[in-house]
Amino acid sequence: MFTSRLRRTIAGGFAILAVTAFLSTAAAVPPATAAGPRTTVSLTFDDADASQLSALPILQKYGMKATFFIPSGFVGAAGYMTRSDLDSLKAAGHEIGGHTVNHPDLATLPADEAKRQICTDRSTLTSWGFTLRSFAYPFASASPAVEKAASDCGYRSARLLGDLRTRFDCQDCDVAETLPPSDRFGTKALPQFEANWTLDDLKQGVLNAESTGGWVQYTFHDVCDNACTDIAISPALLDQFLSWLKQHMAAANTVVKTVGDAVGGTAKPVVNGPVVPAAAAGVNAIKNPGMETLTAGAPSCWMQGGWGQNTAAFSKGSPAHGGSVASRVSMSNYVSGDAKLLPQFDLGACAPTVVTGHTYSLRSWYTSTAVTQFAVYLRASTGVWQYWTSSPWFSAASAYTQAEWTTPAIPAGYTGISFALNVFSNGTLQTDDVSMYDSTGAPAATSAQTAVPGASSRIAVQPPTGAPEVAQDLEGE
Repeated sequence: MFTSRLRRTIAGGFAILAVTAFLSTAAAVPPATAAGPRTTVSLTFDDADASQLSALPILQKYGMKATFFIPSGFVGAAGYMTRSDLDSLKAAGHEIGGHTVNHPDLATLPADEAKRQICTDRSTLTSWGFTLRSFAYPFASASPAVEKAASDCGYRSARLLGDLRTRFDCQDCDVAETLPPSDRFGTKALPQFEANWTLDDLKQGVLNAESTGGWVQYTFHDVCDNACTDIAISPALLDQFLSWLKQHMAAANTVVKTVGDAVGGTAKPVVNGPVVPAAAAGVNAIKNPGMETLTAGAPSCWMQGGWGQNTAAFSKGSPAHGGSVASRVSMSNYVSGDAKLLPQFDLGACAPTVVTGHTYSLRSWYTSTAVTQFAVYLRASTGVWQYWTSSPWFSAASAYTQAEWTTPAIPAGYTGISFALNVFSNGTLQTDDVSMYDSTGAPAATSAQTAVPGASSRIAVQPPTGAPEVAQDLEGE
């Protein structure tokens, strides 16, 4: 099955997914008789949220092992687990599973990019010392091509969501997945836990499964008090559920296993994803440089970025420098940070490939009510994005002017780049016709109209040392 019981909407150019809730109530199903451990429960935690560490003492208290599905590009970022945290999970006997590098909606990506996301994540986590057998699709979004990629990258199974019966949804669905699963790369699971679930809802997933036997997977995200998110489970409720499950297991002959142990099989060798070559000399490496190609109303291959305390508004700018579309970013209530529209943080479908030791000419046409500068990010070979450096400042310009700046040499270990002129004060910035060339063989800039960079308080030329950048806030799946 390639679709999940999810509703997708688009807001601000990003996908937001939510589990559809229904008011109907599933009939209670009596537990199975004691006839062997024929019902298997797997407890899974998605996205590497740091709050999940609160679950560890509870799992240890009841002697249960869980599977943690990790987007490797999030590890070390603010609010997420560190590599040391993952080591602690492994030491406690829990399973580390794959969840892509950057948590994209895989079904919307080109086939090669989806495969890079899956394979690179597995390769990175394996290089960190973990055994990777199990995968979960971000947003529970898959397709036949994505399922094939999960298999080709070496996984033993891959999990969907929402294809087992609950009182909230899927009244015609099965109550348990089979073991072995009929489709190992589209395994059925309950919908993700949400704040409207009760202890009885948690119990019912097990009781329903015991009526037929088989496998039931639970999916959790944040573990925190006071409903910190609408998909968070409180430590107290998790404790109550596991306490009940521990007592219930012996009488019902139900067992708790990690996903990898439930499906079985040894880990397969690491497989690398498709490589994206750097643009040839004299060729603009930017995809959709004029922002004319739109997807769901937003420029394809571009993303909104920013940080700090400010209010940023993104819109289409007019007039454009070329074509009919330009990017406009307006900032108010500025205290700190910046905002910009820049090439998507991905593994090569949009973000340009760079070569160690090379320098690159960054160019963008702009108008601005205040000074601006290029903010530059690099992608490590693991797929992790980090801030690298900024150019000197370019003066405000009432008419379209071309900013041009040559980067320092790309440090070893980095394979991709993303950059943009930014707004870092109250005002408006409009950009269009962005380009990037290897400095060797780059065409001459429009010298008569090229902006002259002025003073800057922020230029770095060392390899990135900051925390990983997370491209967007993600909730669920």
